Amino acid sequence: MTELSTPLQDALVRRIIDLVHEDGLAPGDRLKESLLAERLKVSRSPVRAALARLEADGIVEHRPNRGMVLLATPPQSSAAEEPQHEDMLVTIARLRREGLLGDQFAEAELMRMTGEDRARVREALTTLEGLGALRRRSGYGWEFSVETRDAAARAESFRFRMLIECAAILEPGFHLEPDWIKSIRDRHEQMKEAEWTDRSSIILFEMNAEFHEGISRASGNRYLADAMQRQNQLRRLSNYNWKHGPGRVVVTCNEHLEILARLESGDNDVAAALMRSHLMGASRLLAIPDPDN
Repeated sequence: MTELSTPLQDALVRRIIDLVHEDGLAPGDRLKESLLAERLKVSRSPVRAALARLEADGIVEHRPNRGMVLLATPPQSSAAEEPQHEDMLVTIARLRREGLLGDQFAEAELMRMTGEDRARVREALTTLEGLGALRRRSGYGWEFSVETRDAAARAESFRFRMLIECAAILEPGFHLEPDWIKSIRDRHEQMKEAEWTDRSSIILFEMNAEFHEGISRASGNRYLADAMQRQNQLRRLSNYNWKHGPGRVVVTCNEHLEILARLESGDNDVAAALMRSHLMGASRLLAIPDPDN
């Protein structure tokens, strides 16, 4: 594979290849830049750069009036070949949740706490930066974006989401693209059947975030969509350290799929009521004591 200029771009190339396999795409199928950007939670620019790298490797090709088309199914990287920084993301989330990592910190501090080398630490931090959970300080080190860390803030976040997500479903121009519906449904079904590992919490959250952002974007109201994107940025890191077990994963997936089925059939009023019930149930989950505390 062609070497990429940044760890984030490198990760995007691998993730696009993963999506090709997850979606069962075959040579001749299109790779839509806008849909990839939505699923990968980044802007179109880095996705365009990643596709350009894949084109240079002969995996995709740009065709007039069709956009990027898959030329050959790329092999997935083996576990040994893939960068194993996902567990670092979970570790950073745990350290943050336990109050061991302050609002501002240096790479050297995180290296001491985790025993990892600078390259691995920086790859994880760069990934979190691309996701909006961290930012580089102007002079030295890193700082966290504002998070919904305390119980009161999380409860307020859920109540706010009840307002904007239900309103999004009831917007007069609400429309979901069939490609997005199929993609998100397939990912939920796969999530229900997958073996749970420590890294699964990251996959779960990003799928969950895409579901809620996708519905907000389908409203056609940019302010609702922007508000939901911001909510996901605020809750990303705390959700990377999932504490509710795989059983709750199945419940979450089934509730999402039920909402999706109602939206497909045009029962938006029912879907909005189901969304409110879903968010209320998730909010109540916050009252369950953390067994690690």
